[in-house]
Amino acid sequence: MITRLASSLIDAMSRQFPAILILGPRQCGKTTLARNFLEGNYFDLERPSDYRVFADDPELALSRLEGPLILDEAQTLPALFAVLRSVIDDRRQDRGRFVLLGSVNPNLVRQVSESLAGRVGVVELSPFLFPEVGGRERDLPEFWLRGGYPEAWSEPDSDRRTRWQEQYVQALVERDLARHGLRISPPQMRRVLGMAAHVHGGLLNLSELGRSLGVSYHTVQSYLDVLEGHFLIRRLLPWHANLGKRLVKSPKLYIRDSGLLHYLLGIRTERNLLESPRRGASWEGFMIEQVIALEALAGPGRQFWFYRTQAGAEIDLVVERDGRRTGYEFKAACAVGRSDASGLRAGLADGVISEGRVVHLGTRRFPLAPEVEAVPAHGLLAELSP
Repeated sequence: MITRLASSLIDAMSRQFPAILILGPRQCGKTTLARNFLEGNYFDLERPSDYRVFADDPELALSRLEGPLILDEAQTLPALFAVLRSVIDDRRQDRGRFVLLGSVNPNLVRQVSESLAGRVGVVELSPFLFPEVGGRERDLPEFWLRGGYPEAWSEPDSDRRTRWQEQYVQALVERDLARHGLRISPPQMRRVLGMAAHVHGGLLNLSELGRSLGVSYHTVQSYLDVLEGHFLIRRLLPWHANLGKRLVKSPKLYIRDSGLLHYLLGIRTERNLLESPRRGASWEGFMIEQVIALEALAGPGRQFWFYRTQAGAEIDLVVERDGRRTGYEFKAACAVGRSDASGLRAGLADGVISEGRVVHLGTRRFPLAPEVEAVPAHGLLAELSP
């Protein structure tokens, strides 16, 4: 059983808040975490017998059942949240009474913000992170290829892994995404997801995507909102400041899990990945997700951007913590040199960052310029692991 790094944060939150909300995509390990690492009375609200316990009289169930209560797929019973507020307020000083698990971000966050503000701590659980599966240097390329979903990571056979990914995407577009009332068929939503994979790592152009799909850019925006709410994509915002420079203002688009990205791009093996023209963009997105997830677990208040000027200076990821900004450039190569740090040097000169790192697939750590160093990827992820 793999121990999740989020367990420590969940434990800390349970000593601070009456309720904890654990968000994450389907099949990322929320239920396994709840049933094997958390103490409490577990209910799966997608199971009819468990649903009926709370549906008829949620106030009675919440107030009389012994806690902590762990409620999986909590978004299936919206009436629960208003009742939770009054039950929590009856014993406001009791911490960690309720643990809510959910896989639909927009609905849950809206319900929580309306009913449980100030009463709940929110933790996002990602698929497996590299330090969680051992963090050994030799395993990094395979982990990058397969992605972090437990079923995909644990399956060495590429055909079986592809079959699972195929069924996962099909279930998402036919069940979860269809619930949002969008006027789009499952095959069309599958096409949207495929198009997102092909622009992975690039600037988001809603008008161009809309023309390709035959819809308005407002409609594309609504599609992407749903995909982002289900933790399938990330829109990374650009860093802005009054630098006297023309800065790019469009976000960048990423498929969040590298394994799903590779499935959507038809990449099945390490050789396919090595030969793919999308290799660099895939590595960039993979490392961005790893770094953001680890930083979020390490402490509150982190902020994340990319930096790009109209003149071409670019930093893949800018992380701000405690008033200090670090820039990351991700290179899918074992050898890097001074030219790979040009965007970081520009960011230092502009005052955007105070230090920079070129993250690579090699094994050596060495300086590239003042305040800029080359860092092996496995070493960086171990360093960031809380």
